[in-house]
Amino acid sequence: MITRLAVLSLLAVAAAANAQTPASKWPTQDGSYDIANFHFKDGESIDKLHLHYITLGKPHRDATGHTDNAILLLHGTGGDAHSLMNPVFSNVLFGPGQPFDITKYFLILPDDIGHGQSSKPSDGLHMKFPQYDYDDMVTSQHTMLLEGLHVDHLRLILGTSMGCMQSWVWGETFPTFMDALAPFACYPVELAGRNRMTRYIAIESIKNDPAWKNGEYTSEPVLGLRGAEAMLLIMGSAPLQMQKNYPTRAQSEKYVDDYFARTIAHADANDMIYYVNASRNYNPEPKLSTIIAPALWINSADDFINPPETGEFIINPRILSKMPKTKYIDIPISDATRGHGTHTNAAVWKQYLIDFLAQTEKK
Repeated sequence: MITRLAVLSLLAVAAAANAQTPASKWPTQDGSYDIANFHFKDGESIDKLHLHYITLGKPHRDATGHTDNAILLLHGTGGDAHSLMNPVFSNVLFGPGQPFDITKYFLILPDDIGHGQSSKPSDGLHMKFPQYDYDDMVTSQHTMLLEGLHVDHLRLILGTSMGCMQSWVWGETFPTFMDALAPFACYPVELAGRNRMTRYIAIESIKNDPAWKNGEYTSEPVLGLRGAEAMLLIMGSAPLQMQKNYPTRAQSEKYVDDYFARTIAHADANDMIYYVNASRNYNPEPKLSTIIAPALWINSADDFINPPETGEFIINPRILSKMPKTKYIDIPISDATRGHGTHTNAAVWKQYLIDFLAQTEKK
């Protein structure tokens, strides 16, 4: 499914984009790895943590036997391994001669904990599932790469939204594991202010629906999900595109009705609570100076979740000095940007990525 919180603003234009550029039949390979007795950061554990992933291309090893062409692509909240197979991302980046040419690179796209085909509350544990966070996700990804895929080094980590935040965690937790980082659509500080408020509203909307029954529902708590999905819709939307594509009241209301019908049909309330709340203790700021990998950090000016004024007036003045190897770009609003979902619309930032890969190429 398309990432809810990460690319909701692309939904309005996805049908048109797909009609103009049909999705390619990319030769993905499915894989999975089970981690026995996985211990979460808060002390909880699970007998078997199942992690699913897809890959494209083949790994290559240098003269010393280390992988040198692997790229980890991390999806956003509510997404899965297929989120970045969206044509506006994959068709722009994966082809011959493109930045992530699959004849040159080994691309790894995981389903994070709580997402896709990986272990999640809806598998049966419901609210007894361990309360995972981004640190747990990164730790499990690292184990999956080393033990499951035998990848001991990454050329690049590119993460979108939740994946953006995980990229900073990666850089701090395993600083020498990657050559470079590309975090798109987030801030490397404690998730607070309006960003946390909107997530908290979504969570509380579900929990305050009597049909939720403390997570032991037999049918989805639809009223709670409608409130949560409404908040996620607003968070991910791009005002310019919404006004352009839905210029009448009738069109606007139909979009909302269709959106509810589409998302609620595939939603699980407990899963949503968990993946929205996984950001609760995210705060890489105290250790930003320990990141040694160069980073290409991109936000867009129409991102409701990560608004530029927050960065300009509060966040960036105090953190950019801690990250001398980071290039920060705030993409201005244009007809090409898609709010928070600009992170998936690769044509907007492709040239920045090309330049960054050239700058970080080992000589």
